[in-house]
Order: sequence, then C-alpha cells, then structure tokens
Amino acid sequence: MAERLVSFEQDGAIGIVTLRRPEKFNALDIPMLRALDAALDEAELAEGVRVVLVRGEGKGFCAGGDIEAWAQLSAADFQVQWVRYGHRVFDRLARLRQPTIAVLSGHALGGGLELAVACDFRVAETQVKLGFPETSIGVVPGWSGTQRAVRRFGAQTVRRMAIGGEVLLASEALALGVVDRVVETGKALADARTWGERIAERGPLATEAAKLMIAVAEGEESAAAAEALASGFIALTGDLKAGVDAFKAKQKPAFSRS
Repeated sequence: MAERLVSFEQDGAIGIVTLRRPEKFNALDIPMLRALDAALDEAELAEGVRVVLVRGEGKGFCAGGDIEAWAQLSAADFQVQWVRYGHRVFDRLARLRQPTIAVLSGHALGGGLELAVACDFRVAETQVKLGFPETSIGVVPGWSGTQRAVRRFGAQTVRRMAIGGEVLLASEALALGVVDRVVETGKALADARTWGERIAERGPLATEAAKLMIAVAEGEESAAAAEALASGFIALTGDLKAGVDAFKAKQKPAFSRS
C-alpha cells in the first residue's frame, strides 16, 4: 500500500495532520487535497483529540498549489476541479470543531499560506517566509487568500502581499498579526505541541463553542453554527430524551421543559 499523501496521527489530546510530499515541498494537487479532506475527517472524529496541528514533512510547510497540476486545466475545470474543490477542503479545515495550529517549519506561500490562514493559530520558525506570489505568474489567490485572509489580517496587509508582491519574514508577519508566535529554527512543532496541550486542558465543550461563536463574528460561520449550538443545547435536555423515548414506545411525549 502506497504511503499516504496526508496522514493523521493521535498523541493523547493532540492530533497531527501531516502533508507528506516533501520532494515537492508539499505542493498541493487534487490527490493531496482529497487526502487532506480525509485526514480532517479522521481528526474530527478521533475520540479525545482536542487540538489539531497541521504541519508539512521535510523543509517546507506547503509551497501552495502545484503549478504542473493546474496549468493544463481548461477554464471550466480550473474553476470547478481546482478552485471550488480547494475552497471546500480549506473551509473544512477552518470549520473543524477542534482548535487548529499551523506548524510553519518551512515557507508558506500562495495556497500554503491560505492553508495556514484556515487554521486558528500559526507558529512560525524564524527563517520562514510568507506571501501571496500568485500575480507574478498571472493568477490570483484562489483558496480564500483575498477573502479569509482579509477578514483575519486586514485588507492592507493582504494588498501588500497579493498586489505589492511583498514576501514577509516571520518577524514581519508576527508584527502584522499574520502569525501568532515566532520560534527558533527546529522548534515550531515542539512549541505548537506545548501550546496545544495547554489549550487541551481547558473545557473542551466551552472551547468548541467559543471557536464557533468567534467564527460567526468573523463571518466564517452563520446558519450552521447557530444550529450546531442550539442542537447541542437541546441534546442535553430532558425534553429530547422524553421525545425519543416516546417515539420508540409509539406514545405521545410528555415534555417537562427540563
């Protein structure tokens, strides 16, 4: 069986999603996106996982979309197979129930930065560079670089990268709020794990609810978040049990508003 392009492993309360295409600096193609989607499903369903780290194998975090994978696509296929599907997978990451930390031990450019932006937090090593270089080859950020990134970091910061072509050093990204922590080379994974373990000590349901409410305020979630919070509350009530028990017994439920 071939090695997975994206893997998920659990270490106590910490889940780790790893991009495994180091020979291409973890550049994303359709098989990689599919594997990432599957790994995120594993992470969300894993019992006891309270924080998820996203990292890249080898020297790079993620070099973005694999140019060879999309350059030959027709306009229609580029829109549907590449941009829309990539958006769906990145949205899946942004809406994961657990808090997420991007572990930037290598450069995060283009789609790689968009992947990091979809996480809740970002830990970068001091040598890391971040940017949206797409316009230099005649395309635009397609996986939320002009949308989610603007909401999270502000329009001017994204203008500097996507239009001005600026590539930020980790220290510059920290000053602009694009990353949350900068650590020495080789320390990102350990730092992110320690941070994740501290987050995991907090109330898991309260943490998930707080993430959902912040996502609503940020425009990341709306109807789905409201229904998830309301349904979670109802699931704790006696009324739900009364209704289910009555349904099974083919009787009229006696609700007590408890």
